[in-house]
Amino acid sequence: MVVDPRQKVLSRAQAVRWRASGKGTLVFTNGVFDLLHPGHVDLLFGARAQGDRLVVGVNSDASVRRLGKGPDRPLRTEAERAYVLAGLAAVDAVVIFDEDTPLELVRALEPDVIVKGGDYSPATVVGADVVSARGGRVVIIPLTAGQSTTSIVERLRAEQPSR
Repeated sequence: MVVDPRQKVLSRAQAVRWRASGKGTLVFTNGVFDLLHPGHVDLLFGARAQGDRLVVGVNSDASVRRLGKGPDRPLRTEAERAYVLAGLAAVDAVVIFDEDTPLELVRALEPDVIVKGGDYSPATVVGADVVSARGGRVVIIPLTAGQSTTSIVERLRAEQPSR
């Protein structure tokens, strides 16, 4: 069944109700997802394989700016980033969060599994302690070599002709 991506972008309150209404293992991951690339797809499909439903937390525009990713980031608005993620079959719901970390969203959703990329360890995943304390799992998906938004942006800037 194809679901309109707009229906998969939820407020935090909607996501909590969605979580309560569903059955099975809920998996959570989060990030900026500024320019969707193969590394993101590998992470999302790997995360979805860990359970029955996948919810993705997306940093708000203000949150991305506070992360210090650079003066031109995010490249896409939070609404655009959430919509693109929601269009992927592996993703069941997307929630934008404005805090610096997804900790409050993890507490609200109570996922059974939390997933991050290989640039993290279980000890550095925000919310891992909350998930583990409830008997859940922390899963690290290996990074896809040569794939990062920062490297893509740098390559594109280098290819721009001088003015």
